[in-house]
Amino acid sequence: MLVRNWMSKKVITIDEEDSMQHASALMRENHIRMLPVMRKGELTGIVSGSDLKRASASDATVLDIHELLYLISKIKVHEIMNKNPITVPEDFTVEETAQVLMDNDISGTPVLDYDGKLVGIITRDDIFKILISLSGLGKKGIQFAFQIDDKSGSIKVLTDVIRKYEARIASILSTYEYATEGTRIVYIRIYDIDRSIMPDLVRELRENGRLIYLVDHRDNKRQIFLDTKA
Repeated sequence: MLVRNWMSKKVITIDEEDSMQHASALMRENHIRMLPVMRKGELTGIVSGSDLKRASASDATVLDIHELLYLISKIKVHEIMNKNPITVPEDFTVEETAQVLMDNDISGTPVLDYDGKLVGIITRDDIFKILISLSGLGKKGIQFAFQIDDKSGSIKVLTDVIRKYEARIASILSTYEYATEGTRIVYIRIYDIDRSIMPDLVRELRENGRLIYLVDHRDNKRQIFLDTKA
């Protein structure tokens, strides 16, 4: 999952000599929270909604509204932008990028190619969309969570049962987070299954793995079988 395949390639930018007022209008009109700042085609900074609010608030205490609006129209973007923007290369994975956003507490970051040119932008909203897409949630299927032994073939046992009932598998995710030693947590999402045979499927799955919970997103039904973190 490389960033270049998931980023927004149509990037709205602003020139560093443009006004703070213009930056604010661009964000409002395009429903975005940050703008890469350019000079002669090169990335020189980032201006965010927080930067605009900070600049406005600092001046609002001493100016009336008319003076403030006039000042905002005169302040240049380069005066308030972050001149050392955090960026990621286009061959970063989505997971690496999510870590960068979280570690730096930022909502998004420009994406650069091998020559340092701006080629896209990726935001937390994009990461959320990717998570939803990869998990298969949009298919409104059923998610099972299992705690299984950490050994070869343990997931195949479960998927063989699911295929026996002619369900389609949308995604399989696993983690060692919160799992006890020698086990792991596995999440399997399925769809296209006759709900009338669900009790039989659940029974057989429980015979072959420790079923933690199931969530039927179509019917909004939830069953908890084990009290554990998952």
